Amino acid sequence: MPHLTMIEALRDAMDVMLARDPQVIVFGEDVGYFGGVFRCTSGLQKKYGEERVFDTPINESAIVGLGIGMAAQGMKPCVEIQFADYVFPAYDQITQEAARIRHRSNEQFSCPLVIRMPTGGGIFGGQTHSQSPEALFTHVAGLKVVQPATPYDAKGLLIASIECPDPVIFLEPKRLYNGPFNGDHKAPAQSWKTHALGEVPEGHYAIPIGKARVHREGEAVTILTYGTMVFVAEAAVEKAGIDAEIIDLRSLLPLDLEAIEASVRKTGRCIVLHEATKTSGLAGEIIACVQEACFYHLEAPIQRVTGWDAPYPHALEWDYFPGQDRVCRALEAVMEV
Repeated sequence: MPHLTMIEALRDAMDVMLARDPQVIVFGEDVGYFGGVFRCTSGLQKKYGEERVFDTPINESAIVGLGIGMAAQGMKPCVEIQFADYVFPAYDQITQEAARIRHRSNEQFSCPLVIRMPTGGGIFGGQTHSQSPEALFTHVAGLKVVQPATPYDAKGLLIASIECPDPVIFLEPKRLYNGPFNGDHKAPAQSWKTHALGEVPEGHYAIPIGKARVHREGEAVTILTYGTMVFVAEAAVEKAGIDAEIIDLRSLLPLDLEAIEASVRKTGRCIVLHEATKTSGLAGEIIACVQEACFYHLEAPIQRVTGWDAPYPHALEWDYFPGQDRVCRALEAVMEV
C-alpha cells in the first residue's frame, strides 16, 4: 500500500467519491483553482471541472446554506470551512437547518452534507486559527461528528461521511496533516511517508462512523482521546513507563460506548484527554458515560487533561497545549490511588 500524508488521503477520498458518484460536489473558499489553503483539494478542479469543484465567496453561512439546499435536492456536497474557527457564522444553518431537516420534514428530506474543517492548534495560529469547537456540535441532535488521527482513518471516514445520508461535521487536526506529532515542538518533524499508520489502500473503502480504534493495548489505565492527542498520549505513556491502553475515539458523535466500556472495565482506571477547553468540553460527557457504565470497576477518580479555559494564545502556545508532561502527571495521579 502507498504511504500518504493526511492531506493526500483526504484528497484521495474526495477524488474517489467524485469519480464514483456524480452527485458529489466539492466547494468552499479557495478550494478550486488554489487547491485549498492546506492543498487538500489540489488538482480536483482541473480533473472534474468548475461545476463540481468550485470556489465560493468568503461567507461561511452561504457556503453551508448552499450545501444544505443542494443536499435536500439529492446532491452530496462536501464543503470546506477554511478553519474551524470560522464556522460560527454558519452555526445557525448547521444547527437549525442541516441537523433538523430529516426530523421536521418527517423524513421527506435528508441532508447528506459533509462540512470539512481544520481544527486544533500546534501551528502558531493564535486564538483565531487554533480552536477545537467539537463540543459545540456533539451537543446537537441530528449531526454526526468525526475526527481522524491517521491518513488511513482520514480517507475511510471521509468516504463514509460523504456516503452518509445525514450531515457530518468532519474535523481535521491540522497538526497531523503532514505527520504524527507527539507534543514536542522542538523535536524533528515526523512524516507519514515513513510511518506505519501512513499506509492507505487505493480505491474505495469506508470506516463505519461510531467505531473507536485501539491505538495501543494496555492493562493499567485507559486513555480516551482523539485527533492530535492520540500521539501525545502515546509519547507520554512511553515516557511514564505505564502500560496504558489508548483508545482513539475517531467518532465523537456517536461515541463508541461499547469500546469505551470494555477498555475501562479491563483497566479500572481512566484518563480523558483533549485539546479543547475544559469547561463543557467533550471530556465531561465522556466521564459521565464512564461513570454510568463502569462505576463499580473504577479503582481511582477519572482524570481529565484538556486545554485551559482561555483563548488560545500565540506567544504561550506550548503552555496551553496539553503536552506530554501534563499527561504524565495525570498518569501518575490515577495510578497513585
